[in-house]
Parts: sequence; structure tokens; C-alpha cells
Amino acid sequence: MKASESVKNYPSTLRMYANYTTREIKKVCKTIGPRASGSDKEREAQEHFKGELETCSDHVVLEDFRVHPVAFMAWVVIDGISLLLAVLFSFLNMPVISLALTVFAVLCLFTEFLMYWEFLDPFFPAKTSCNCIGTRKPTGEVKQRIVFSGHVDSAWEWRFMHIGGHALFFGGTGYAVAGLLYLLVISILQIVQCGPFLGADPDGALWVLRWVELGFVPGFVLIMFFTNFHNPVTGANDNLTGTVTSIAVLKYLQDNNIRFEHTEVVAATVGCEECGLRGSRAYVKQHKDELTAVPTVFFCMDTLRDFDDMAIYSRDMTGTVKNDPRVCALMKKAGAECGMDLPYHSVYLGASDAAAVTKLGVPAATLAAMEPTGPRYYHTRRDTEELLVPKTIEKSIDICLNALFILDEQGLKENYDA
Repeated sequence: MKASESVKNYPSTLRMYANYTTREIKKVCKTIGPRASGSDKEREAQEHFKGELETCSDHVVLEDFRVHPVAFMAWVVIDGISLLLAVLFSFLNMPVISLALTVFAVLCLFTEFLMYWEFLDPFFPAKTSCNCIGTRKPTGEVKQRIVFSGHVDSAWEWRFMHIGGHALFFGGTGYAVAGLLYLLVISILQIVQCGPFLGADPDGALWVLRWVELGFVPGFVLIMFFTNFHNPVTGANDNLTGTVTSIAVLKYLQDNNIRFEHTEVVAATVGCEECGLRGSRAYVKQHKDELTAVPTVFFCMDTLRDFDDMAIYSRDMTGTVKNDPRVCALMKKAGAECGMDLPYHSVYLGASDAAAVTKLGVPAATLAAMEPTGPRYYHTRRDTEELLVPKTIEKSIDICLNALFILDEQGLKENYDA
């Protein structure tokens, strides 16, 4: 059976759940507001969603996990300070210290931003966050499972994006990264020519090149103010859209008395995505045996707004992680059932929860609908309920339901057209 055949008047029924999703998002934005990772507001939102899931699930649970929320974005501030000190020690003719500081900055960038490792976490205060898991059991034995997921927390505002959009974001960060690479090269050259500690002043071309370091100082200062840790954004689109869409799928099944024979359906509203995918990672680690005991699909949704940019994210974590091709194929087939030819994209900078799940060995991919170069609302105070696009939400629910019915009938496979 197709999703469109599961109820009479499927288009109008679908619209009803899109309206439910929109109303819920507006309610959370107005009554709870911004939900920084690990904050009381994040938990308040999770408790609210627990109540919603209890109306359509057989079992709902809030699961706590420990997190160091500031650590993930603090690497940018640490890099700014390290690079400013590296310039200072270069001019004090201590290039080995300059090199060490620059290498440390590279290490922070690599571990926290590119790999999403918890490198700096032990140096920052810990908090308790939580995931909310709602499960709808099949009538018989569980032989496969699909997890629809969105993250509840909202980001701290990115000042570059708020002030100048993606032009300032890419320009400012690119300027600082160029300075980092420049310092790396100059420090090595200075060690070779002048010695590692209190050597002579560089001469010739190297003397000129060292003074060029000063041209990058404004970039190093600016990145220290990249994140406004005092201003979490509302996050209506990023990512209450994915969160409530996940719940809407279970609501649809409950209200229409649909229960599969062997397919378990889960809605996971996870915390702390904005501080390094910590919630999805905690969820998979806590349920690893369960999630790998039967074939499981992790259907991540993030920022469902820009209709013309709806896509399947087959590569993730700045392109370093390849999400499961079978889940991507399922999303592709579900899109085709809805009249959409969904393209495959990559998360070129940053990551989605699917990357953390994929790295832990559970098949996952992400459905998103966001202009890929970074719209002006992304991680800024502009991301409010006024910017919701109901058409995109409705189509996203349609894709989820189609993926669910296809999976129940055909299972997880490489090619659904074969």
C-alpha cells in the first residue's frame, strides 16, 4: 500500500498534519522560546514534546545525558587567542612557540569542527541534557525499525551571519583560516632561517613576509566574537520543523489507526545538535544493541523551509562522512512518490545528526530544505515562526510517510526501482 492509499482524502489529511506541525512550532516559539543546548528551556521543550508523543506512542521516555555545551563553539575563540599569541611570539623571535600555538589552533579546528570529537569538552562546565524517544510498536515481532528525528535545541547566534549574511560568514572565516595557514608556513620558515628560540631577526623576503602577519590580526580578533553565547536564537526552522514533523508522523498513524505488522516506528526528538551532535550520539550509544539487532533506518530532518532547495544529504560532516546509500535511496524513492526529484547534496560546512549516527554504525541520512550557501536566517535571530513555509512542511511529512510505507513493504535496499 502507498501512503496516499492509507486514508481517504489523503491530500486534505496531509494538510491537517502540516497545520498541526505549524501550530506546534508557533506554540513552542511563543511559550518557550530559544532553547540553547543543555539549557532549562531545551528541557522544557522536551517535556512538552513528551506530552505530545504520549498521545501517539506506546512508550515514551526522556533520557538524560551529560554534555559540555560551550566547548563545541569555544574552539573559535580559542583559535583566535592562540593565533594572536602566535603572531606575538613570531615577533619576539620565538618561532617554535608561534608554531606550537598555530598547530594547536589547527588541532582545535580539526577535532571540533571537522571531526566533531569531544576534544575540548573536559575543559568546560558540564550540564545535563535529554533526548525524548516515542515508540510505536508493530502488531507482531519487530523485524525492522525507522527512526524519524529532529533536534530540539537552537543555536547561539552567529554574529557574522546576522550582520552580513553568508558573504561576511565565508569572507570573515576564510580570512582567518588563510591567516592560520600563513602563520603555519612562516613559523616553519622562521625556525629554519633564524632558529627556534630567540634567534636573529629574519632578513630578506622572510622579514617582509613576517610583517604581512599583521594583516591577519583583524581576522583573528574578529573570530573571537563569531558566536554570541548570550543570545540563543528562536530556531523555528532550525530545527523545530524537523522535530515536530517527526511527531506528526506518529500522530498520523495513531489518528488513522495504522499499525504495521513488523515495522516499529520511532520519533526521536534529540537535544544538543548545535553543540556537536551530542544528543544523537548519546541516543545511539545508549540504544546501540537495540538499533543494530534489526535493520534500522535513521531518517534525520533538519531545517525544512526552502522548498526549492529540498534535498537528500548523502555526504555529511563537511563532506567527510558518507551517509548510508540505502537510506538515501529510500528518501529518493519516497520523494518520487510525492512528485519530487530530490537531488543528493553534501553538508559542505558543518554536520547533521545523521553524520553522528552513520559514524556509530546505524544507517542514516538527512532530508533538509535550506538554501545551501546559508540563508540570512540561519543561526540568527531571524529564524522565527514568521518565516515558516507550510508548503515545505507538508511535503516533508508526505515524504516521511511515503518512506515509511515503502520501507514496510520492501525493506531497506540499494535500489527501489529495480
